[in-house]
Parts: sequence; structure tokens; C-alpha cells
Amino acid sequence: MSDFLAFDIGGTKIASGFVRLSDGDAAPTVLLRDEEPTHASQGGDAVRERIVASTRRQLDRARAQGIEPCGIGIAAAGVPDGETGEIIAATDLLPGWKGQRIYDAFGAITDLPVHMVGDVVAHGLGEAHYGAGRGARVLLSVGVGTGIGGAIIVGGVPFLGAHGMAGHAGHVVSALGAGVPCSCGSVEGHVEPVASGTGLATLYNMRAGGEPVRNGGDVAALAADGDALASSVIEDSARALGACIGGMANLVDPDGIVVSGSVVNAGPVWWDALRDGFARSALPLLRDVRMREGELGGDAPLIGAAVASRRVVG
Repeated sequence: MSDFLAFDIGGTKIASGFVRLSDGDAAPTVLLRDEEPTHASQGGDAVRERIVASTRRQLDRARAQGIEPCGIGIAAAGVPDGETGEIIAATDLLPGWKGQRIYDAFGAITDLPVHMVGDVVAHGLGEAHYGAGRGARVLLSVGVGTGIGGAIIVGGVPFLGAHGMAGHAGHVVSALGAGVPCSCGSVEGHVEPVASGTGLATLYNMRAGGEPVRNGGDVAALAADGDALASSVIEDSARALGACIGGMANLVDPDGIVVSGSVVNAGPVWWDALRDGFARSALPLLRDVRMREGELGGDAPLIGAAVASRRVVG
């Protein structure tokens, strides 16, 4: 049994906790969980310092509780270089995050070994080892929240590609997104700006022309209250995302697909449209691959970060 201090750094929040992994198949536990706003608009330097301050607090709490972590695992937004600890790419959701050297920041306050992977990669690792993706040889994991990310896990190990970019599910082209600016800067029709939580609000506001909604949760609430426009937005958005997932499945050939994130709570209308879009897009041999909802919730990236760190620490 080993304990790891794990971080999940996203555009909205920074979560942390000590993940206890057993040597067998027992479910992991997350101890001393903490969460604070990212305050991304303050810039990458401020986010980095906030993480360092959180690390100090968590290590102090661990000592008081008799917890002795053997490593630190980080699930980071953007595209991290796991070797150097530098964030090599990031979208506008985290201004100033690109170029941050995270290992250097941790090295200034602790001697614990640190390993970092992308937040959606960590999410996929968590579900592959302990969640809805258990048993899959090739897992396609898609996270639908503030943005849309993805991961490809092969034999329990992430496939990152030649540039660390594999699995960027939100940046697959969809006709529904044509002309809508994406967080990556493209206006060529990526699915993220119309199918993420932020995208649901964008799509609704584009069509409504009245009082704007703030986020995807507002759209889901309107749909639950019988708003026909909100329901059509959810259906169109989910169907477009399902078609993109079908296209990704045609390329990757997974035997498991896990869909997680806040938007999966948009209700049966969302899931039905997602599955319909997938069935229309996927090749015949892949249409029976089940899309399952993630089982680990918000703990998935923390657990996955700990799994990734354990692979390095040994």
C-alpha cells in the first residue's frame, strides 16, 4: 500500500488529496481532499504559486495525520512534458500556463519525486485501472466539462503520440462548430466550442438572442423545465459529439469507451443523442462498443495521477 499526493489542475479548480493505492485490486481511497478555485484569469504564474502553497499545506496536513507520501502525481491542464515538467501547450482557458516549469516549482519545497501527465490522460488512467474502463485493452476516454479532452489508454498505459497530443477529442472537426471560435484559436469547426459545458451555453445564446445563459448547467436546467430550445441545443450538441467519438473510434478501434465530466449529467436527452450520433458515425464492427459513464467522478484525475506517479516511483 502506497500513498501519493495528487493534484488535478484545471481551468476552473485545483483539487488535491492523498491517494492510497493498494498492491492488489482493492479500490483506492482519497484522503484529505482539498479544492480551491484556479483563478485562471490571474495568469499562469499565480496558478503555479497557488499550487505550491497548496502543496505546503497538504504536506503539513499529512505529517499531522501520519501520512508519508512516496511521490507526487500531477494531472495538469494543457500538454505537459512528463520528462522536463514544462507545460508545452495550453489553450486560452489558462492564459500564461504554457511555459510554466512545474517540476522546478515543486523541487523548491520538497524532495519527493514528481511526475506529471495531462489531466484528461490522468482521468483515463483512473477509469482504466479502477473505474468504468477496467478490462478494456484499448480504452478511449472522453472528458466533457468546461472543455473537452480525451485519452487513449492501451494495456493500462497512456498512448501520447509523437508530440504528446494524442486524444485531443475536443479538437475534432464538426460541422456544428463551423465559425465558432475554439479555445485553441481555430474557427474551422472544432466540436469543443459547441459541445462542452461552455459550448452548450454558447450554442444556446447563439440561437436564443435573448437573456444569455451562463453555462451548460443553465441550459440543462432550462431543458428540465420544458424549454424546447434548450432541449434542441442539448440534442444537437450531444449528437455532434457522438459523431466525433464515432470517428475517433473508427481510427483507434477501442474495446471500451468511457465518457465523463459535468456535462454527462445533462440527462437522458443528452445520452440518447450522444449514442445516436455515435451509431451514425461508427463503422459497423464498432457500433456495439458500449459508451459507459465514468465511475470515479471527480476523483478520477487524482487517482490517475497517482497511478502515473507509481509507474515512475516503482
